[in-house]
Amino acid sequence: MEIFVHKRIWVRWALAAYLVAVGLIVLLPVSYSEIIAAIWNGIRTDLGLTFFGAGWVEFTANVLMFLPLGFLLTLLFRHPWYGTLLALVLSAGVEVAQIVIPDRVASLRDIVANTLGAAIGAFLAWLLFLRRDHKRSRAAARAAASTR
Repeated sequence: MEIFVHKRIWVRWALAAYLVAVGLIVLLPVSYSEIIAAIWNGIRTDLGLTFFGAGWVEFTANVLMFLPLGFLLTLLFRHPWYGTLLALVLSAGVEVAQIVIPDRVASLRDIVANTLGAAIGAFLAWLLFLRRDHKRSRAAARAAASTR
């Protein structure tokens, strides 16, 4: 059992660092609207994607920000729904906290984007588990075949 815990210690450290970084991003009284506007302007003018609105830039940023959370929690708990549900709860908590933070606005859309990002991350980690299990079963089948 102790070996199993040590194998996942890097996940715990990565999760702690991630939570500190995201905590600072989502709870500091800083408005990110200028950054979103600059990215949106670049997409519109440099890439010519005029149909892509600033709201989609923010939505995509929220998806990407919570993707590692779903990935790491799935690696830690070994179950994709645990990470996704915990990310939903954390996201809702962050949005409630943002109600009282100056220059921040709580949004149901952010909760959806954050949960979607965590679900994508959880799915990617789950794919790694499936791949690992498939390799193990093939190796076990080869080992059994070679002993016959």
